[in-house]
Amino acid sequence: MPTPRLRQFWTLLILLAGTVASMFAAGQWAWHRSLLDESESVQRQLALYGQTLAQRIDRYRTLPEVLALDAQLQDALRRTLSTDEIAQLNRKLEQANGASQSSTLTLLDRDGLAVAASNWRTATSNVGVDYSFRPYVQQALAQGRGSFYGIGVTTGEPGYFLSQAIRDDSGHILGLVAIKIALQELEREWLQTPDIVLASDAHGVVFLASQDAWRYRLLEPLDDEERRELNATRQYSDQPLRPLDVRVDDRLDNGGRLVRVQPSADMPAPPGRMLWLTQPLPGTPWQLHLVHTTHSSIADSRWAAAAGGGGWLALSLLVLFVRQRQRLARLRQRSRQELETVLQQHAQELRTAQDGIVQAAQQADMGLSRSLEHLPQGVVIIDADLKLVAWNSRYVQLFRYPADLMQVGRPIEDLMRHNARRGLLGPGPVEEAIERRLAHLRSATPHLHESAKGDGTVLEIRGNPLPEGGFVTSYADITSYKNAARELRSLADALEQRVADRTRDLDAARREAEQANRSKTRFVAAAVHDLLQPLNAARMFTSLLRSHLPGDAERHAVDSIDGALAAQDAILNSLLDISRMESGQFDVHIHDVALGPLLQVLGHNFGVLAESQGLQLRCVPTRAVVRTDDNLLRRILQNFVSNAIRYSRRGRIVVGCRRVGDHHLRIEVHDQGPGIPEALQREIFEEFRRLDEGRADDRGAGLGLAIVERLGRLLGHEIGLRSQLGRGSVFWVCVPLGNPAAAQQAAPPATTQQPADDAPLQGSSAWVIDDDGPTCAATQALLQRWGCTVPLAAGAPDALAAAQPGQAPQLVLLDVHLGAGLHGPEVFAQLCQRWGQTPAVILVTAERDATLRRQAAERGWGFLAKPVRAPALRALVSQTLLRQGASP
Repeated sequence: MPTPRLRQFWTLLILLAGTVASMFAAGQWAWHRSLLDESESVQRQLALYGQTLAQRIDRYRTLPEVLALDAQLQDALRRTLSTDEIAQLNRKLEQANGASQSSTLTLLDRDGLAVAASNWRTATSNVGVDYSFRPYVQQALAQGRGSFYGIGVTTGEPGYFLSQAIRDDSGHILGLVAIKIALQELEREWLQTPDIVLASDAHGVVFLASQDAWRYRLLEPLDDEERRELNATRQYSDQPLRPLDVRVDDRLDNGGRLVRVQPSADMPAPPGRMLWLTQPLPGTPWQLHLVHTTHSSIADSRWAAAAGGGGWLALSLLVLFVRQRQRLARLRQRSRQELETVLQQHAQELRTAQDGIVQAAQQADMGLSRSLEHLPQGVVIIDADLKLVAWNSRYVQLFRYPADLMQVGRPIEDLMRHNARRGLLGPGPVEEAIERRLAHLRSATPHLHESAKGDGTVLEIRGNPLPEGGFVTSYADITSYKNAARELRSLADALEQRVADRTRDLDAARREAEQANRSKTRFVAAAVHDLLQPLNAARMFTSLLRSHLPGDAERHAVDSIDGALAAQDAILNSLLDISRMESGQFDVHIHDVALGPLLQVLGHNFGVLAESQGLQLRCVPTRAVVRTDDNLLRRILQNFVSNAIRYSRRGRIVVGCRRVGDHHLRIEVHDQGPGIPEALQREIFEEFRRLDEGRADDRGAGLGLAIVERLGRLLGHEIGLRSQLGRGSVFWVCVPLGNPAAAQQAAPPATTQQPADDAPLQGSSAWVIDDDGPTCAATQALLQRWGCTVPLAAGAPDALAAAQPGQAPQLVLLDVHLGAGLHGPEVFAQLCQRWGQTPAVILVTAERDATLRRQAAERGWGFLAKPVRAPALRALVSQTLLRQGASP
């Protein structure tokens, strides 16, 4: 058996080792995952840089080809030119260069001599310089065109040279025209990124870099032939080509590398490992490189390591707590068993002793008192006249009787008086105590009780009458048994106290967690409320702005803004819904629902959207009745259908039902989209998880399926999917079947048609009471455009100050939270007292509490949730004014 100290050592060692292992595993997993994500992002960024470089070169590629067809240039290469003709050619090339905003245009003859150039006015003019050693000249004369990057021989400025041969009518080469493209502006654009961007040629020489220290560095060593070629072409002039000391630590699956750049006196390198990605530039022997820091991946790895270690510690502490509880339970069980064993042994001893006492008493009548000496208890026997007959030495020891007192035939009353003089009979009158004991012996009644002496000894006194008269009494010393029972009880109490303490600690931790969850819910609700206030004003202003713009392009821009605001509104509402579901504040109303009308409305609502995307949406009719919350089930199916439209590029989308057993129905949404990999089929139900195959203009926020999964748990409906790559997906929800008769009784009444024009709005008056200034201004402008008079659009203090008796408006648009502790309905009650009237009310609030909506309905008020859409506000205001006019 290991000692407690050794067991504690091993427990601590396992905790520490598990924590370190969990932190290492979680950190490594997060490091590699984050590194792959960063690598993919950097790869896309590198592709954009390559595309930008290629576009810059392609913009000038056709200029030499066009100039090669110029008759004036062809004629100039056929003969010797005068000074005026050369000056005219210089101006022509200067004008062409100014139009293209290139670096330099040069006309060269077949010997590589520059005849004319656009930089003829500068001190470093190309005119008259021999460029026959340059590869772009040799390539054009041999192949008809050429390209080359290098530092200018005369200007000393680097650039990319493109050349095109000039031919006569018979196809003979007369010379060539070359354009030099400056790429320094591209390097300046690269400075805007924190990463290091490089471009290298076929020899591994870095000729473009976002940082000067990296330019003209060798990524690979040059052999002798390459050095001779660079010297012959004077590609990099006199620039020293110094090697770049890079050490590769690891290679990624996508071609990326983890490297360390060794610093030097002229090369300050960033610390730590860097992510190095390389991509060839199509159409050139060049390669683009991007060196990216891994700070973000390191931070993700550290956070994941902390989370892994914390998870291991939490799990370990939970296991230790459970084992401690089990150990305490076993200890209590063992203590109880030991106590029962002691009690059984003591009872057996008492029964054995009692049998011996009775036998000894019977023998004492025959003069055999020596047989009592072997008994562990003190024993005394009296006859029917209450006189001593027999006793043992243990009885004399327990009460310390003097020898002359213990005589056969002495009345037991003398022994009692002796004990009374020593205070062994307890408090109270002595004679009464003696008489009470004698009466008990005379009645020959068996008895059993315990008595504690002054020295702490506890005696168990057991008396039984003899068959032919007399009485036998035994005195057993049970002090050790009492002490053991007391210690066991103390231990049991201590164990119970420890269990109670642990239970109290767990209850406190649970209450703290619940309080933290409630605080988080209140924070999310408050944050969404504050975010919806300016969003509401922005959407109302865009609705107002659209009517003031004459052109379709401007209206399209406003529609795009409104769509972006609507998407933001959807994200905030989704976050609020998730928070309410996690806190248990989401109201659910389960009843029997006819599924056919619900699917029919779903088909009407999404049919036009599907047709606009080239898809066909079909909802299979059904007469089934299910037991669910129709609003929440509608949200689930709307998410399924909208995702199917978003991720399908062709084909059909089918919504139908299948029976599952005798009591359930499965509603399925089939699409012909790209399908979902099996590894991602669980992840897409998490927050902010989405696929990359959706439409670029409608990608969503990745919250729809997370809300669907929570709604399914809330309703008790199973959510699932099956999918095959390239063949489509099926999302489904399984709901219990309902009672068709109950669904017919609960069918909603027909809705009232909304007014088609603004007749109720014309000439009506309304107040707008809101603590947000932009919202007041936007709402006032909309109502005035619809023909309403808006005398007041301000906060609660201004409204209370402006209220006069008998001057109430027809309608009040009222916010709930008005700042400074003011509550909308309470402010409205004060306004009614001042007006002496009660106008109609529409609550316009960012609160989506079902209780608030129900209270508004009970008072006959309208209710709109922010951000408000202008058509919805217009319809509700018209309906409210019509209802007010129709009421007596």
